[in-house]
Amino acid sequence: MRLKDLGTRFLALRSVGFEHVDLSKASQLGIRVANVPEYSPYAIAEHAVALLLALNRKIYQSQLLMQLQDFRLDGLIGMDLFGKTVGIIGTGKIGFAFAKIMHGFGCRLLVHDPQIHPEAEKIGMTYLPLDEMLPQCDVVAIHCPMNEHTARMLNREKMLSMKKGSLLINTARGGIIDTHALIEMLENKHISGAGLDVYEKEKGLFFQNHRETMLKDELFSRLRSFPNVLITGHQAFLTNEALEGIARTTAENIKEWEANDISVNDLNSI
Repeated sequence: MRLKDLGTRFLALRSVGFEHVDLSKASQLGIRVANVPEYSPYAIAEHAVALLLALNRKIYQSQLLMQLQDFRLDGLIGMDLFGKTVGIIGTGKIGFAFAKIMHGFGCRLLVHDPQIHPEAEKIGMTYLPLDEMLPQCDVVAIHCPMNEHTARMLNREKMLSMKKGSLLINTARGGIIDTHALIEMLENKHISGAGLDVYEKEKGLFFQNHRETMLKDELFSRLRSFPNVLITGHQAFLTNEALEGIARTTAENIKEWEANDISVNDLNSI
C-alpha cells in the first residue's frame, strides 16, 4: 500500500525469483511487476560446480592446513567424479548448463523435472521421479525455482532416501531444503557434505556486514560449524556477464513500460 500511496506504478525486479513479491496484491493496486527471467545460466551452474569440487576435494580444509604449515594429507580424501551418478533437480537453462559440465566430467546424469529438456538425449540425461532418482545419486544438485511445489522438497524423508555418503549442492533457493533435516543428516553422516549458496532464512543475513554483531540465528551457526559444509552468501550469480545481463534486461523492462505500459517480462499475468 505504501508504494501505491507514493505513486509507484511499476516494480522492476533485478532477479529471476519473485517469491518475495505478492503479485496478487500488486495487481489489485495496479502495480506492474517484471523480473529478469534469465541472465547468465553459466554463472550459477559454474558456481555449483566450484562448490562441488571444493567440497569433494576438501580445498578449504587443505588451505587452512597450509596456512598452519601442516602438510599432512589426513582427512583430505575425495572421490573421482568420473563415472559417478549426479542427480539434478530442475533442468531449465541453469540445470542444463550444470548437466553439460557434469557430462564433460564423465558422470551419469539422472534428472527430475516435469518438463523434459529438448536436448536431454544429447548428453544422456535420464528423467526419473524424485523418489527413484535420489537413492542412486552420489551427488544431488538443486536447480529448480522456489514455489508451492518445491518448498521444502528435500525434507527429512527425501534426504533419508538419498544414497548414504552423497553430496548435496544448492544454488537455487534455500527454502527448497529443510535445514533442520539437513543438519540431522550431516550429524548422522547420512549426507557426507553440503555446498550451499543459499539458506532458507538468509533474508536480513546475506548481503550485509555483520562483523560487529553477534548472529542470533542458531540454525545458521550450527550449519556453518560443520567442516563438511561449504557456504557462500548467495553469490553464484556474481559474474561480469551476469551483472551486465541483469542491468540490460532491467533497463529494457523499464523502457517497454514507458513505451507500451507493458513489458514482455511482466509477472502480473502469471
